Amino acid sequence: MKELRSVGTSVRRRDGDGHVTGQTEFVDDRSFPDLKHLHVVRSPVPHAEIEAVDTSQAEAVSGFVTALTHEDVPNNIYTILRLIDIGPNEEPLLAEERVRYQGEPIAAIVADTKRAAMEAASKVEVDLTELPAVFDVEEALEPDAPTLKEWGTNYFEYEGHECRRVRYGDVEKGFKEADHIIEERYQTSPIEQAPTETTAAIAKPESNGRFTVYTNTQALYFSLDNTAMIVDVPFSKLQFVGGTVGGGFGGKVDVIVEPLATLAAKKTGYPVQYKFTREEEMQVSSPRGAWRMYYKDGVTDDGEIVARQVTSYADAGAYNRHTPYAVTKHAANVGGPYDIPNAKFDCYCVYTTKQPSSAMRGFGVTPASFAVEGQMDKIADELGLDRWEVRFKNAYQNGDVTPHRKEVEDATLIETMQSAAEMVGRDLPPEYATMSSFKEQDNEGDSRV
Repeated sequence: MKELRSVGTSVRRRDGDGHVTGQTEFVDDRSFPDLKHLHVVRSPVPHAEIEAVDTSQAEAVSGFVTALTHEDVPNNIYTILRLIDIGPNEEPLLAEERVRYQGEPIAAIVADTKRAAMEAASKVEVDLTELPAVFDVEEALEPDAPTLKEWGTNYFEYEGHECRRVRYGDVEKGFKEADHIIEERYQTSPIEQAPTETTAAIAKPESNGRFTVYTNTQALYFSLDNTAMIVDVPFSKLQFVGGTVGGGFGGKVDVIVEPLATLAAKKTGYPVQYKFTREEEMQVSSPRGAWRMYYKDGVTDDGEIVARQVTSYADAGAYNRHTPYAVTKHAANVGGPYDIPNAKFDCYCVYTTKQPSSAMRGFGVTPASFAVEGQMDKIADELGLDRWEVRFKNAYQNGDVTPHRKEVEDATLIETMQSAAEMVGRDLPPEYATMSSFKEQDNEGDSRV
C-alpha cells in the first residue's frame, strides 16, 4: 500500500504566500491604458414584456462610450450546457422581448469610468409591461401558473417526462409490507457563495486581431468556448488568462461576464472591464439553488428501509444554467448510501421568476444528503432506535445495486462510520464493530455479512 502523504498532515498551499503577503494578482488589480468600464441595465421587476429601450439620456453623460443591446450580440443565447449536450439553450445574454427575473440584463453601458458607466446606466429608460410572477416551485407547476418558457411549461423535460424519474423494485408492494410509514418534507434555501473578489473579467483587444480575456472564472476553457460562440469569433482568436479565482465554490462556473466584456472590447476597440458590484454579486449571480424534498419511507420494526418514495423540486430560477444537470445528480443520490430494494424518485427542475441558480459545492448532491440523513434520524427517533444502528442496518455494501442500477464497488461507508465512532468514543455493538463492506457467501448462496 502506498504511503499516505496528505491525510493527517498540513499541506502548504501553492498560493498561500501570495495571499497572505498581498502579492496575489486579482482581475481588479490589472490596469491598461484607456481601460473602459461596463455596467448593466437590469430589470427592476421579476417578469415583464420589454416594450422599448431608450439610451438617449445615457449618451449625454460625460464619459459615455457606447451602449449594447441584444441587437449587438451575434448569438444572443447562453450556451452553458451545449458543450455537454444538454439543451435547450434558452437564456439570452441581453434580454430581447421579455425579462423573467428581477435583475436580468437588458442593456449594457460602456464608459470611461465605473462611476460614469453606472450613472449612464441609471439614465437608460426601459418601458416594461409587468406580467404575473411565480416564486414557488409547486405553484409554478399548477395549470394556471404564468408560463415562463416558450415551449409552454415551467419544467425541464427529461427523456419525454416532466421530471427525472428513477424506478426500482415495487415501491407500493414495499409500503404494504412495511410496519411503519414515515414521511417528512425537507427544504433548503438559496445560498450565495460570497467570493472575496466579485465575478469579473477584462477583455483586451490585441494588435493581431485576437482578444486576451483576464477572468476569475473557475472553468477557463469552458468559458472560452462559450464566449467564442456567443460573440461569434474563432476559438483561436481568444486567449483566456485565469489562475486566481478569488473565491468561487461553484459560483464562478457560469459564463456571465466574459461574453459581454469581449463583445464590448470588440465593438469599441478598447480594453473593457466588467465587474459585479457586491450588490450584483448577492442579487444576480448564480447561488446554490433552493430544493424542496418530500420523503416517504416504508420501514420495518427493526429499522430496515424496505421502500422509499421521493418527490423533489429544484428551483432553477428563470433559466437552466446548471440545474438540469444538478437534478440528474440529485436523482442518483436521494436514496443515500443505503440499500433500498424498492424505490420511486420523481425529481423536477422547475422554473420560477427568480435569479437563476447554479453550482455550489456538490450541487444537487448536497441537498439530497441533507434530506437523507435527516430522514435517517427521523426513522430512528420515531421507532425508538439508535441512530447509529439504523445507519449500519441499512448501509449498502459492495455488490449491492443502487436504485439507479449502479453496482456498489467500493462502499467504505461501514468502515467510515466505524472510524467515526472510534474518534468520538462511541462503543458499537459487536455485530456493527466487526461489520464490513465486503459480503461473504454462505453455503446456500445467500449473502451474509
